[in-house]
Amino acid sequence: MTASNSDDRLAARLAELRVQRGWSLDELAMATGISRASLSRIERAETSPTAALLNRLCVAYGLTMSRLLSEVEEEAALLLKVADQTVWHDDASGYQRRSVSPPASHFKAEVVEGVLRPGARIEYDAPPVQGLEQHIWLQSGELTFAMEDQRWTLQAGDCLRFHLTGKSSFTAHAEGGARYILVVCKP
Repeated sequence: MTASNSDDRLAARLAELRVQRGWSLDELAMATGISRASLSRIERAETSPTAALLNRLCVAYGLTMSRLLSEVEEEAALLLKVADQTVWHDDASGYQRRSVSPPASHFKAEVVEGVLRPGARIEYDAPPVQGLEQHIWLQSGELTFAMEDQRWTLQAGDCLRFHLTGKSSFTAHAEGGARYILVVCKP
């Protein structure tokens, strides 16, 4: 799937979710804190949402980011070749997200590769689904993950397992950045 095609499908899915719930752009703006104009541009694929904005939309719709992004992909075979894996970029935060697992609604775990450029930081106001089990396995660089009042700094090879609750952030080392594998376990 090309980036443009992926952006168009994401925009269409976001518009569809809003309409399914019977929400106006103004109602969604109130629920997410995202301006009506920005929501309109996102739904028309004139701009791609940042990771933080996409998380706010996922919270409003009660979906994980992995689930939302898998919904814009077509169901695939059990094997997903690297060339066919969807890569999503948030240039504003320096975050790149690769959907490693083949898209499927009937499996409970998803594998995602995250890459943060040196010094990049992503902040999420709330998890899309409270208490979701996740695992972060750092492949290279250094990553600090914070959740509410807790903070962990991971080195290459370290793995952190947790249930996601409250505000969270991912911060890459200022020089080496961070590349990690995220496993999201759906309820």
